[in-house]
Amino acid sequence: MSQKRHRLVPETFGLKRRRERGPVEADPLRGELGSARAAVAELVQLFPRGLFEDALPPIALRSQVYSLVPDRTVADRQLKELQEQGEIRIVQLGFDLDAHGIIFTEDYRTRVRDCVLKACDGRPYAGAVQKFLASVLPACGDLSFQQDQMTQTFGFRDPEITQLVNAGVLTVRDAGSWWLAVPGAGRFIKYFVKGRHAVLGMVRKAKYRELLLSELLGRRVPAAVRLGLAYHVHDLIGAQLVDCVSTTSGTLLRLPET
Repeated sequence: MSQKRHRLVPETFGLKRRRERGPVEADPLRGELGSARAAVAELVQLFPRGLFEDALPPIALRSQVYSLVPDRTVADRQLKELQEQGEIRIVQLGFDLDAHGIIFTEDYRTRVRDCVLKACDGRPYAGAVQKFLASVLPACGDLSFQQDQMTQTFGFRDPEITQLVNAGVLTVRDAGSWWLAVPGAGRFIKYFVKGRHAVLGMVRKAKYRELLLSELLGRRVPAAVRLGLAYHVHDLIGAQLVDCVSTTSGTLLRLPET
């Protein structure tokens, strides 16, 4: 087992003691990753940049952060602070109401500037994208934007907003409202949804619908899991799609009782 995988198995995840409700024992990595910012920094390292030819900024999910910072109240508060400080951007990924992608703002700015502006060079919406990066991104960390906010506060005309949608920087939320978006993220979302189902299926098909984490990570990666097993395991644990149980054989992933 590689050093990275060895580190992942015993340390990365907050574990539930079998049938116990007491506090989880501290471990070395929990101390290192006691903050949401440190968790996001760790998680984006798992993002497979090469799969998308480095055209997407590294994306972590809120659910994955919960796997490293199990106190959701603390995690949400710290993520909100990072959002208000402009260090991260949070985007609605669309496949679930609670599916929030987390991106470091500088990564978002760099990818939009280097990839989107390059692709739309000479097209009408290049100016609108540049204006968005210069005026909106530094000043507003919101998940979505309203019509009056875009037109009155930031001075965008309706055609420019349409250009931002065409460029993939915004997506329509409803009439007069838009989500912040990651241009080209559709392929990532498709891979993520398929991969989540595939990894969950690996646990579901196991005997007693439970599987040692070390065994799961040691298995051949299914073709549907394009983002990597570790990336999805963080999501499954943080989204509470599996329970983590500490055993003498290591961490056990178990489907919750229904």
